[in-house]
Amino acid sequence: MIIEIRKAGFVNKGAELMLHSVMQKVQERYPNAVLVMSPTHNKASQPFHKLTKLGFYPKVWLWRYGIQWGDFARYFPKKLREMYGLVLDVDVDVVLDAAGFSYSDQWGSHNSKELARSSKRWRKRGTKVILLPQALGPYQKKEIQPWVKQWAENADLIFARERDSYKHLIDLVGEQEKVKLYPDFTNLVEGTLPANYNSRNKRIALVPNYRMVDKTSKKESEAYLPFMILCARYLLDKGAQPFVLVHEGEKDQMLADKISEAVGGVPIVKETDPLHIKGILGSCDAMIGSRFHGLVSALSQGVPSLATGWSHKYIRLLEDYNFKEGVVSVLDRDEKLYSKIDLLLQPEICDPLKQQLMEKSEQLKQQSEEMWDLVFAEIDKVE
Repeated sequence: MIIEIRKAGFVNKGAELMLHSVMQKVQERYPNAVLVMSPTHNKASQPFHKLTKLGFYPKVWLWRYGIQWGDFARYFPKKLREMYGLVLDVDVDVVLDAAGFSYSDQWGSHNSKELARSSKRWRKRGTKVILLPQALGPYQKKEIQPWVKQWAENADLIFARERDSYKHLIDLVGEQEKVKLYPDFTNLVEGTLPANYNSRNKRIALVPNYRMVDKTSKKESEAYLPFMILCARYLLDKGAQPFVLVHEGEKDQMLADKISEAVGGVPIVKETDPLHIKGILGSCDAMIGSRFHGLVSALSQGVPSLATGWSHKYIRLLEDYNFKEGVVSVLDRDEKLYSKIDLLLQPEICDPLKQQLMEKSEQLKQQSEEMWDLVFAEIDKVE
């Protein structure tokens, strides 16, 4: 069996965490399956050397101008394709889409258009198409709606990650048995600490996200960096030992540098392995951040967290863990923000909260296991 994992890459550490999560579950269930991904150039999300290092075979795939140029590789001699480990699109039995957040008005119609056209060809060939739990919608823009309807029709299973996403989709395509609601599945992945990592002076993680600058209103965008600096300064004043964790890329690094510099030089941790990032977050007393999968990594390990985000997914995530009080706004008054941070610092509040988060985490992990049971039941239909 040949199984493709798509839309999970190596630049976004949340996407890479999803990739590891999918790999682990698929290899447990189908140890002899061939896993494939579509490589990109070195500066994009899925460079050839990184996917082959994890044991993936490269799928010949180049979607440009509405044409799948990779199909021309079928004219290469089969022995030549085998020599270089090349897999054709027609050879794939199952496509697992782990996009995270790609099919929405906020990201435009291009991604949905590509999925609509690709899923049409897969459906004709009998290839299973499964959208793993992810954020979907909204779909208010006319140009995206027909493409969403097409990929929804062609998919075998679609998992919305929270109720807003579920509603966005069913409002457009109607309620269907194959459209289901399950939480983010990276809660099942075990984190690991880097060798020689010292957590003694790194107790509360500040995790910035440049999307809070380029995906929010002008007012929120301008307030974000001062907000993060305010958090760092208040934590220092309370002796809480904050540090900045870079979850992704140069722009997050730039925010981290500015936060640290503004408060006199708190530690900055940059880690490229998503499993190490999860391990580091699990070693913390608390987290304040804007990276969705950073928050999932913390909350799923019982680490109390405050979240400020740029889409509905952040609010729903905190609701999933019964900690709605953990949602903060960059526009909140200083006093309100301080009272929220105090929730993380007062043992009489924080200790019961940790227990509550762990109990809820176990429930959500069980739901993720149920989701995988549904996925495997669908894959088992492949002849």
